[in-house]
Amino acid sequence: MVAWAISRQRTLKQLLTDPRVSKDPRQHWPAWINGEISPEWPLITWVAVENMFTSYGGDHRRLRTLVSKAFTARRTAALRPRIEEICATLLDGLATAAPGEPVDLREAYAYPLPIQVISELFGLDDENLRERMRRVVDSIFHTSATPEEVTATYTEMYSVLGELVATKREHPGDDLTSGLIAVRDEESGSALSEKELTDTLALFLSAGHETTVNLLDNAIHALLTRPEQLDHVRAGRATWDDVIEETLRHSAPVANLPLRYAVEDIELDGGVVLRKGDAILAAYAAAGRDPEVHGEDADHFDVTRGLKNHLAFGHGVHLCVGAPLGRLEAAIALPALFDRFPGLKLASGREPLEPVESFISNGHRTLPARLS
Repeated sequence: MVAWAISRQRTLKQLLTDPRVSKDPRQHWPAWINGEISPEWPLITWVAVENMFTSYGGDHRRLRTLVSKAFTARRTAALRPRIEEICATLLDGLATAAPGEPVDLREAYAYPLPIQVISELFGLDDENLRERMRRVVDSIFHTSATPEEVTATYTEMYSVLGELVATKREHPGDDLTSGLIAVRDEESGSALSEKELTDTLALFLSAGHETTVNLLDNAIHALLTRPEQLDHVRAGRATWDDVIEETLRHSAPVANLPLRYAVEDIELDGGVVLRKGDAILAAYAAAGRDPEVHGEDADHFDVTRGLKNHLAFGHGVHLCVGAPLGRLEAAIALPALFDRFPGLKLASGREPLEPVESFISNGHRTLPARLS
Protein backbone atom coordinates (compact mmCIF):
# COMPACT_ATOMS: atom_id res chain seq x y z
CA MET A 1 0.00 0.00 0.00
CA VAL A 2 1.40 3.40 -1.02
CA ALA A 3 0.45 6.73 0.56
CA TRP A 4 1.58 10.34 0.35
CA ALA A 5 3.28 11.43 3.61
CA ILE A 6 2.58 15.13 4.17
CA SER A 7 5.24 16.61 6.44
CA ARG A 8 5.23 20.33 5.65
CA GLN A 9 3.06 22.08 8.24
CA ARG A 10 1.48 24.55 5.82
CA THR A 11 0.54 21.83 3.32
CA LEU A 12 -0.73 19.46 6.00
CA LYS A 13 -2.87 22.20 7.55
CA GLN A 14 -4.31 22.93 4.12
CA LEU A 15 -5.23 19.30 3.49
CA LEU A 16 -6.70 18.82 6.97
CA THR A 17 -9.27 21.52 6.18
CA ASP A 18 -9.82 20.70 2.50
CA PRO A 19 -13.30 19.26 1.79
CA ARG A 20 -11.70 17.31 -1.07
CA VAL A 21 -9.94 15.13 1.53
CA SER A 22 -11.91 12.32 3.19
CA LYS A 23 -11.29 9.85 6.01
CA ASP A 24 -13.88 7.36 4.82
CA PRO A 25 -12.30 4.40 2.96
CA ARG A 26 -15.74 2.95 2.20
CA GLN A 27 -16.48 5.92 -0.05
CA HIS A 28 -13.13 7.21 -1.24
CA TRP A 29 -10.33 4.62 -1.15
CA PRO A 30 -10.34 2.36 -4.22
CA ALA A 31 -8.01 -0.17 -2.59
CA TRP A 32 -10.58 -0.68 0.19
CA ILE A 33 -13.61 -0.59 -2.08
CA ASN A 34 -12.05 -3.18 -4.41
CA GLY A 35 -11.22 -5.57 -1.56
CA GLU A 36 -7.45 -5.21 -1.92
CA ILE A 37 -6.83 -4.61 1.81
CA SER A 38 -6.31 -7.82 3.76
CA PRO A 39 -7.97 -8.23 7.18
CA GLU A 40 -4.49 -9.21 8.38
CA TRP A 41 -2.99 -5.84 7.43
CA PRO A 42 -1.41 -4.29 10.58
CA LEU A 43 -3.30 -1.00 10.08
CA ILE A 44 -6.69 -2.63 9.47
CA THR A 45 -8.23 -1.26 12.69
CA TRP A 46 -7.28 2.27 11.68
CA VAL A 47 -9.46 2.13 8.56
CA ALA A 48 -12.07 -0.57 9.20
CA VAL A 49 -13.75 1.06 12.21
CA GLU A 50 -16.88 3.12 11.69
CA ASN A 51 -16.76 6.18 13.92
CA MET A 52 -16.02 9.87 13.56
CA PHE A 53 -12.33 9.03 13.00
CA THR A 54 -13.17 7.38 9.65
CA SER A 55 -16.21 9.42 8.61
CA TYR A 56 -16.68 12.23 6.10
CA GLY A 57 -19.02 15.14 5.53
CA GLY A 58 -22.50 14.77 6.94
CA ASP A 59 -21.69 11.45 8.64
CA HIS A 60 -18.81 13.07 10.51
CA ARG A 61 -20.96 16.01 11.63
CA ARG A 62 -23.66 13.61 12.84
CA LEU A 63 -21.24 11.44 14.81
CA ARG A 64 -19.28 14.33 16.32
CA THR A 65 -22.52 16.03 17.42
CA LEU A 66 -23.76 12.86 19.09
CA VAL A 67 -20.45 12.20 20.81
CA SER A 68 -20.20 15.81 21.99
CA LYS A 69 -23.43 15.34 23.95
CA ALA A 70 -21.62 12.83 26.15
CA PHE A 71 -18.04 14.18 26.02
CA THR A 72 -18.52 17.74 27.31
CA ALA A 73 -16.05 20.39 28.42
CA ARG A 74 -17.78 20.51 31.81
CA ARG A 75 -17.29 16.77 32.32
CA THR A 76 -13.60 17.12 31.43
CA ALA A 77 -13.03 20.04 33.80
CA ALA A 78 -14.78 18.16 36.61
CA LEU A 79 -12.12 15.45 36.39
CA ARG A 80 -9.38 17.67 37.88
CA PRO A 81 -9.77 16.51 41.53
CA ARG A 82 -9.81 12.86 40.48
CA ILE A 83 -6.73 13.30 38.27
CA GLU A 84 -4.91 14.96 41.17
CA GLU A 85 -5.90 12.05 43.42
CA ILE A 86 -4.67 9.43 40.94
CA CYS A 87 -1.37 11.30 40.51
CA ALA A 88 -0.86 11.45 44.27
CA THR A 89 -1.50 7.72 44.61
CA LEU A 90 0.92 6.89 41.79
CA LEU A 91 3.60 9.16 43.27
CA ASP A 92 3.16 7.48 46.66
CA GLY A 93 3.74 4.18 44.91
CA LEU A 94 6.92 5.47 43.25
CA ALA A 95 8.18 6.69 46.63
CA THR A 96 8.27 3.11 47.91
CA ALA A 97 11.13 2.23 45.56
CA ALA A 98 14.40 1.42 47.27
CA PRO A 99 16.86 4.36 47.34
CA GLY A 100 18.75 4.53 44.07
CA GLU A 101 16.64 1.79 42.48
CA PRO A 102 15.61 2.67 38.89
CA VAL A 103 11.89 2.96 38.20
CA ASP A 104 10.20 2.90 34.81
CA LEU A 105 8.29 6.18 34.72
CA ARG A 106 6.44 5.20 31.56
CA GLU A 107 5.08 2.02 33.10
CA ALA A 108 4.60 3.31 36.64
CA TYR A 109 3.39 6.87 35.97
CA ALA A 110 2.87 7.94 32.35
CA TYR A 111 0.84 4.84 31.45
CA PRO A 112 -1.41 4.17 34.47
CA LEU A 113 -2.64 7.76 34.89
CA PRO A 114 -4.41 8.25 31.53
CA ILE A 115 -5.62 4.67 31.27
CA GLN A 116 -7.21 4.92 34.71
CA VAL A 117 -8.78 8.28 33.87
CA ILE A 118 -10.23 7.11 30.54
CA SER A 119 -11.37 3.81 32.05
CA GLU A 120 -13.23 5.58 34.85
CA LEU A 121 -14.64 8.12 32.40
CA PHE A 122 -16.14 5.31 30.34
CA GLY A 123 -17.13 3.16 33.31
CA LEU A 124 -14.64 0.39 32.50
CA ASP A 125 -14.57 -0.85 36.10
CA ASP A 126 -13.74 -4.53 35.69
CA GLU A 127 -9.98 -5.05 36.19
CA ASN A 128 -9.95 -8.02 33.83
CA LEU A 129 -11.61 -5.98 31.08
CA ARG A 130 -9.18 -3.11 31.71
CA GLU A 131 -6.17 -5.40 31.34
CA ARG A 132 -7.59 -6.99 28.19
CA MET A 133 -8.29 -3.53 26.75
CA ARG A 134 -4.74 -2.45 27.51
CA ARG A 135 -3.36 -5.41 25.55
CA VAL A 136 -5.69 -4.57 22.66
CA VAL A 137 -4.58 -0.94 22.56
CA ASP A 138 -0.89 -1.86 22.71
CA SER A 139 -1.40 -4.21 19.78
CA ILE A 140 -3.37 -1.67 17.72
CA PHE A 141 -0.40 0.71 17.90
CA HIS A 142 2.07 -2.12 17.17
CA THR A 143 2.44 -1.52 13.45
CA SER A 144 4.83 -4.46 12.95
CA ALA A 145 2.33 -6.98 14.27
CA THR A 146 2.13 -10.43 12.69
CA PRO A 147 -1.02 -11.40 10.76
CA GLU A 148 -1.99 -13.71 13.63
CA GLU A 149 -1.69 -10.88 16.17
CA VAL A 150 -3.71 -8.51 13.98
CA THR A 151 -6.56 -11.00 13.63
CA ALA A 152 -6.57 -11.86 17.33
CA THR A 153 -6.51 -8.19 18.36
CA TYR A 154 -9.44 -7.28 16.12
CA THR A 155 -11.51 -10.13 17.55
CA GLU A 156 -10.55 -9.36 21.14
CA MET A 157 -11.35 -5.66 20.74
CA TYR A 158 -14.97 -6.38 19.85
CA SER A 159 -15.22 -9.00 22.58
CA VAL A 160 -14.12 -6.52 25.26
CA LEU A 161 -16.30 -3.71 23.95
CA GLY A 162 -19.27 -6.02 23.56
CA GLU A 163 -19.00 -7.06 27.21
CA LEU A 164 -18.69 -3.43 28.30
CA VAL A 165 -21.78 -2.35 26.34
CA ALA A 166 -23.82 -5.31 27.60
CA THR A 167 -22.88 -4.53 31.21
CA LYS A 168 -23.72 -0.84 30.88
CA ARG A 169 -27.03 -1.57 29.18
CA GLU A 170 -28.00 -3.69 32.16
CA HIS A 171 -26.44 -1.40 34.78
CA PRO A 172 -26.14 2.15 33.38
CA GLY A 173 -24.15 4.71 35.34
CA ASP A 174 -22.84 8.26 35.20
CA ASP A 175 -20.22 7.48 32.59
CA LEU A 176 -19.62 8.10 28.89
CA THR A 177 -20.41 4.53 27.84
CA SER A 178 -23.87 4.82 29.37
CA GLY A 179 -24.22 8.24 27.74
CA LEU A 180 -23.35 6.89 24.31
CA ILE A 181 -25.70 3.94 24.78
CA ALA A 182 -28.49 6.39 25.63
CA VAL A 183 -27.75 8.27 22.41
CA ARG A 184 -27.76 4.95 20.55
CA ASP A 185 -30.98 3.60 22.09
CA GLU A 186 -33.12 6.68 22.68
CA GLU A 187 -32.62 8.91 19.67
CA SER A 188 -33.98 8.22 16.23
CA GLY A 189 -32.99 9.21 12.73
CA SER A 190 -29.41 10.36 13.27
CA ALA A 191 -28.60 7.99 16.12
CA LEU A 192 -25.47 5.87 16.43
CA SER A 193 -25.63 2.43 14.85
CA GLU A 194 -24.50 -0.48 17.03
CA LYS A 195 -21.17 -0.70 15.17
CA GLU A 196 -20.68 3.06 15.43
CA LEU A 197 -21.28 2.76 19.17
CA THR A 198 -18.63 0.07 19.72
CA ASP A 199 -16.19 1.70 17.29
CA THR A 200 -16.59 5.07 19.03
CA LEU A 201 -15.73 3.39 22.32
CA ALA A 202 -12.70 1.82 20.64
CA LEU A 203 -11.58 5.25 19.43
CA PHE A 204 -11.76 6.89 22.85
CA LEU A 205 -10.37 4.00 24.86
CA SER A 206 -7.33 3.68 22.57
CA ALA A 207 -6.49 7.18 21.34
CA GLY A 208 -7.85 8.62 24.60
CA HIS A 209 -4.91 7.37 26.60
CA GLU A 210 -2.06 6.48 24.21
CA THR A 211 -1.57 10.13 23.24
CA THR A 212 -1.34 11.24 26.88
CA VAL A 213 1.06 8.41 27.74
CA ASN A 214 3.43 9.64 25.05
CA LEU A 215 2.92 13.30 25.94
CA LEU A 216 3.97 12.62 29.53
CA ASP A 217 6.78 10.26 28.49
CA ASN A 218 8.25 12.72 25.99
CA ALA A 219 7.91 15.75 28.29
CA ILE A 220 9.63 13.98 31.20
CA HIS A 221 12.37 12.69 28.92
CA ALA A 222 12.93 16.14 27.38
CA LEU A 223 13.29 17.82 30.78
CA LEU A 224 15.57 15.13 32.20
CA THR A 225 17.90 15.18 29.19
CA ARG A 226 17.89 18.99 29.04
CA PRO A 227 18.09 20.18 32.67
CA GLU A 228 18.45 23.80 31.55
CA GLN A 229 14.87 23.59 30.25
CA LEU A 230 13.60 22.45 33.64
CA ASP A 231 15.58 25.35 35.18
CA HIS A 232 13.57 27.77 32.98
CA VAL A 233 10.35 26.44 34.52
CA ARG A 234 11.62 26.48 38.09
CA ALA A 235 12.96 30.03 37.66
CA GLY A 236 9.65 31.26 36.25
CA ARG A 237 11.02 31.96 32.77
CA ALA A 238 8.59 29.40 31.34
CA THR A 239 5.39 27.68 32.48
CA TRP A 240 4.24 24.08 32.51
CA ASP A 241 1.92 25.01 29.64
CA ASP A 242 5.07 25.99 27.71
CA VAL A 243 6.51 22.54 28.45
CA ILE A 244 3.35 20.83 27.24
CA GLU A 245 3.06 22.80 24.00
CA GLU A 246 6.76 22.51 23.20
CA THR A 247 6.57 18.76 23.79
CA LEU A 248 3.56 18.49 21.48
CA ARG A 249 5.48 20.45 18.84
CA HIS A 250 8.87 18.78 19.24
CA SER A 251 7.70 15.20 19.87
CA ALA A 252 4.09 14.78 18.78
CA PRO A 253 2.50 11.84 20.66
CA VAL A 254 1.20 10.49 17.36
CA ALA A 255 3.98 10.65 14.78
CA ASN A 256 1.98 9.60 11.72
CA LEU A 257 -1.76 9.09 11.44
CA PRO A 258 -3.40 6.89 8.79
CA LEU A 259 -5.32 7.53 6.60
CA ARG A 260 -7.03 10.16 4.47
CA TYR A 261 -8.04 9.96 0.80
CA ALA A 262 -8.23 12.41 -2.07
CA VAL A 263 -11.88 12.77 -3.14
CA GLU A 264 -10.70 14.34 -6.40
CA ASP A 265 -7.38 15.43 -7.92
CA ILE A 266 -5.66 18.00 -5.69
CA GLU A 267 -2.75 20.11 -6.91
CA LEU A 268 -0.25 21.17 -4.25
CA ASP A 269 2.57 23.69 -4.30
CA GLY A 270 5.40 22.72 -6.60
CA GLY A 271 3.12 21.02 -9.09
CA VAL A 272 2.60 17.85 -7.04
CA VAL A 273 -0.82 16.34 -7.74
CA LEU A 274 -2.63 13.99 -5.38
CA ARG A 275 -4.80 11.85 -7.65
CA LYS A 276 -8.37 10.94 -6.81
CA GLY A 277 -8.33 7.93 -4.48
CA ASP A 278 -4.72 8.42 -3.35
CA ALA A 279 -4.08 7.62 0.31
CA ILE A 280 -2.62 10.35 2.53
CA LEU A 281 -0.61 9.98 5.75
CA ALA A 282 -0.59 12.93 8.16
CA ALA A 283 3.02 13.23 9.39
CA TYR A 284 2.36 15.20 12.58
CA ALA A 285 5.78 14.72 14.17
CA ALA A 286 7.60 15.98 11.08
CA ALA A 287 5.22 18.94 10.73
CA GLY A 288 6.01 20.01 14.28
CA ARG A 289 9.67 20.40 13.32
CA ASP A 290 9.07 22.17 10.01
CA PRO A 291 11.95 24.66 9.54
CA GLU A 292 9.66 26.86 7.43
CA VAL A 293 7.69 27.54 10.61
CA HIS A 294 10.25 27.12 13.39
CA GLY A 295 13.54 28.01 11.72
CA GLU A 296 16.82 26.19 11.58
CA ASP A 297 16.58 25.20 15.26
CA ALA A 298 13.24 23.39 14.76
CA ASP A 299 14.81 20.16 16.07
CA HIS A 300 15.82 21.89 19.32
CA PHE A 301 13.54 21.53 22.36
CA ASP A 302 13.12 25.02 23.85
CA VAL A 303 10.34 25.83 26.32
CA THR A 304 11.07 29.55 25.90
CA ARG A 305 10.41 29.36 22.16
CA GLY A 306 7.93 32.10 21.25
CA LEU A 307 6.12 30.23 18.47
CA LYS A 308 5.12 26.67 19.30
CA ASN A 309 2.64 26.04 16.47
CA HIS A 310 1.90 22.35 15.96
CA LEU A 311 -0.76 19.97 14.66
CA ALA A 312 -0.25 17.27 17.29
CA PHE A 313 -3.99 17.02 18.02
CA GLY A 314 -4.99 17.40 14.38
CA HIS A 315 -6.70 20.39 12.81
CA GLY A 316 -10.04 21.34 11.32
CA VAL A 317 -13.19 19.29 11.71
CA HIS A 318 -11.22 16.26 12.92
CA LEU A 319 -9.47 18.15 15.73
CA CYS A 320 -9.19 15.68 18.62
CA VAL A 321 -12.10 16.13 21.05
CA GLY A 322 -9.92 14.66 23.81
CA ALA A 323 -7.21 17.33 23.49
CA PRO A 324 -8.42 19.33 26.54
CA LEU A 325 -8.34 16.18 28.67
CA GLY A 326 -4.79 15.30 27.54
CA ARG A 327 -3.57 18.81 28.30
CA LEU A 328 -5.31 18.79 31.69
CA GLU A 329 -3.70 15.47 32.68
CA ALA A 330 -0.26 16.72 31.67
CA ALA A 331 -0.76 20.07 33.45
CA ILE A 332 -1.43 18.16 36.68
CA ALA A 333 0.95 15.20 36.32
CA LEU A 334 4.15 16.97 35.26
CA PRO A 335 4.50 19.53 38.07
CA ALA A 336 3.32 16.93 40.60
CA LEU A 337 6.13 14.58 39.56
CA PHE A 338 8.93 17.15 39.56
CA ASP A 339 7.75 18.78 42.79
CA ARG A 340 7.62 15.41 44.56
CA PHE A 341 11.02 14.27 43.27
CA PRO A 342 13.18 17.38 42.61
CA GLY A 343 16.30 15.24 42.23
CA LEU A 344 14.78 13.08 39.48
CA LYS A 345 17.34 11.83 36.92
CA LEU A 346 17.35 9.42 34.00
CA ALA A 347 18.86 6.09 34.97
CA SER A 348 20.27 5.70 31.47
CA GLY A 349 22.08 9.02 31.49
CA ARG A 350 22.05 10.53 28.02
CA GLU A 351 22.01 7.20 26.23
CA PRO A 352 19.24 7.03 23.58
CA LEU A 353 16.16 5.14 24.72
CA GLU A 354 14.43 2.53 22.56
CA PRO A 355 11.33 3.82 20.77
CA VAL A 356 8.03 1.96 20.86
CA GLU A 357 7.55 -0.43 17.93
CA SER A 358 5.22 1.78 15.98
CA PHE A 359 5.35 4.41 13.27
CA ILE A 360 2.10 5.82 14.72
CA SER A 361 2.75 5.99 18.46
CA ASN A 362 5.72 8.24 19.31
CA GLY A 363 7.27 7.39 22.66
CA HIS A 364 9.78 5.18 24.44
CA ARG A 365 9.50 1.52 25.37
CA THR A 366 10.72 2.36 28.87
CA LEU A 367 11.65 5.54 30.72
CA PRO A 368 14.07 4.41 33.47
CA ALA A 369 14.80 7.01 36.16
CA ARG A 370 16.13 7.39 39.67
CA LEU A 371 14.02 9.45 42.02
CA SER A 372 16.92 11.05 43.88
